[in-house]
Amino acid sequence: MAVSRLAMLGGPRSVDRDAGTSPETAWPIVTDAERAAVLGVLDSGRFTSVEHGEVQLLEQEWAEFTGVRHCAALSSGTAAIELALTATGIEPGAEVLVPAFSFIATAAAPVMRGCVPVFVDIDPLTYTIDPAAAAAAVTPRTQAIIAVHLHGLPCDMTALRALADRHGLVLIEDAAQAHGATYRGRQAGSLGDVAAFSLNASKNLPTSGEGGLLTTDDPAVYQRVLLHRQFGEELTGRGDRPYLSQVVAGNAKLSSVQAAFTRCQLARLAERHEQRDRNVRRFLDRLAALDGIVTPACPQDRTHAWFQVRLRFDSARMGWPDVAPGATRALLQRALRAEGVPVRPYQSLPLPAQPALRDSPGSPPWRPEDFPVTLAVIEDSLTMQRWHLNPAAGPLLDRCADAFEKVWSQRELLLPAARSMRHQPLWQRLDATAART
Repeated sequence: MAVSRLAMLGGPRSVDRDAGTSPETAWPIVTDAERAAVLGVLDSGRFTSVEHGEVQLLEQEWAEFTGVRHCAALSSGTAAIELALTATGIEPGAEVLVPAFSFIATAAAPVMRGCVPVFVDIDPLTYTIDPAAAAAAVTPRTQAIIAVHLHGLPCDMTALRALADRHGLVLIEDAAQAHGATYRGRQAGSLGDVAAFSLNASKNLPTSGEGGLLTTDDPAVYQRVLLHRQFGEELTGRGDRPYLSQVVAGNAKLSSVQAAFTRCQLARLAERHEQRDRNVRRFLDRLAALDGIVTPACPQDRTHAWFQVRLRFDSARMGWPDVAPGATRALLQRALRAEGVPVRPYQSLPLPAQPALRDSPGSPPWRPEDFPVTLAVIEDSLTMQRWHLNPAAGPLLDRCADAFEKVWSQRELLLPAARSMRHQPLWQRLDATAART
């Protein structure tokens, strides 16, 4: 069968223009169950987590799902990381090992608690923190490791646990993207000393806005989290509120409306996870047959939540050995988006190069040569975001795979444009700007 002309050259799209607003790509999926649960809270008038009800039920159900003793519902995943640091006794000025490749919240949370993030390069296959690089970064001032299960794939927790135990470090899971993922048969969120999850509406386990969950087996850590999530007060929901604050703390509660919504989502999390895994793996099997596409690795000892699907592009294997990786990625993004495929970069800078964190007080200075893997992944990869979360998206992912095959079959038409592109990584542009000021 003849292949139609590339959409960016005037041919028809592979994916319908309105696919992104179709029921097959909707996320989160809102059903009558969510509507009834939220309305039930509104009718009850019991909106806050001080009172027994939806929040406490969500905490119990998530603790049971992850296989831990304690769960605290919070206002965001970032708040969960902050309170994990506070509740485990990480001191202001202490060094916290953080992967160089993550969402900024992973590093911002330690900074906002007065800690010093020390950035560590990532593993080239899993894109999670490299245990060997982490070991090399430990100093007498290091007190914690934040292990980010990036895109929904758990880190090498065996190696990180051994490193933490060897140096007496707290091991914190940033599991914001890893709801339902497992490592050696155990759920993400049960693998470290304490774990932080996000319930942002984009996540695999969403709420109707923002929210977070913290899990731990340590009762003392759990009690300190409860104390710090509402103005340092010991609140039980029984009797009159004494307005007695034991510690200086802010407000990091989750509302009952948000908890009710998430409980409905949790009831279908496992089922949706299984269907998503089948859809994504079928999609990746087709892409893996195309020269130069590097599909995500998932070691046999763990499962992937597929919050995001990262694809790397090998210019040499594509037959473009003289094209810079960043130029290849930029041109492929244009061609694929013209076909209707929702690919885009996720994170355009290593965390230590972010303007907000660059050369932050106490941290080692930003040196690109310290993070070769992170820089390579940023330059040569794109991510598929959101559409695949919906378990009904399988047929649409098939059309996206059609689009990849169409672009690959005609990629030689793009080669002259790729060769003529002038590409400079964002970090280099920022470095040049900084040098001039």
